[in-house]
Amino acid sequence: MVMFRKKSVATTLAALMVLSANGCSSVQLKKREKPVQVVYRFDDHRWLELHGFACQGALWFVDEKRDIRSEITSQFYRIFTHPYINASEQYIAVPWWGSSGMSISRDFGHTWKSATVKGREDDEAGSDSPEYENIKSLTVVNNQGFLLTKQGHLYMSSYPFDDPRILPGGAGIEYDVTFRGKVRHYRLEPRKEWVGGDVSDWGLFYVEPKVLPELIHQYYANFQNLPTRVPEVVGYTGWTHMQCDMKAGL
Repeated sequence: MVMFRKKSVATTLAALMVLSANGCSSVQLKKREKPVQVVYRFDDHRWLELHGFACQGALWFVDEKRDIRSEITSQFYRIFTHPYINASEQYIAVPWWGSSGMSISRDFGHTWKSATVKGREDDEAGSDSPEYENIKSLTVVNNQGFLLTKQGHLYMSSYPFDDPRILPGGAGIEYDVTFRGKVRHYRLEPRKEWVGGDVSDWGLFYVEPKVLPELIHQYYANFQNLPTRVPEVVGYTGWTHMQCDMKAGL
């Protein structure tokens, strides 16, 4: 056993001497740089960058004019393959692959939050949270988002403001509900300020207008008289689909 160990050490030393003679005394593995791709352009000065291999990774938003560079997600983002138009600057909705989820910015891309989608749970094609294969398009125009499914379901965010009655210091909202023939009076209290928080929630809730009568949002001013169809987009110069090279960096 001792002789075997001595022989192994001698063999290893000999191999290292050969490597040293060839200028290879240390072998270093070169780390591959993650490719950076522009996967979507809003216009000539705003775009989305994907950092990662095989079209998956971190997603960044860039606005050259406003000098904004913000990370939307640090990993796992995959591009949205359905038609996508974002014609607004202040309000940006970035869709996710494989779900009806979205990342939302209401301040030109400085900060990001998650949006929720609400329909009827028992409706066709998973209306409460539509499956990815049923999504037809996402359109953002006039600082409002419109998610359309192949079955004709149209989910939209509120108008781009908060009802002042429910903001801190507001008057609150008085409303009546008729239940089993009796009218009951209710009051929606204004929200309270809290340190480090954002009491504003416009643009973060997508709903089918036909289910509004079942929700408290029916009383909010920014959910009144919502559009019945996706508004026309005029003068848009950006991309209509995301795009990505699967082989980038390989």
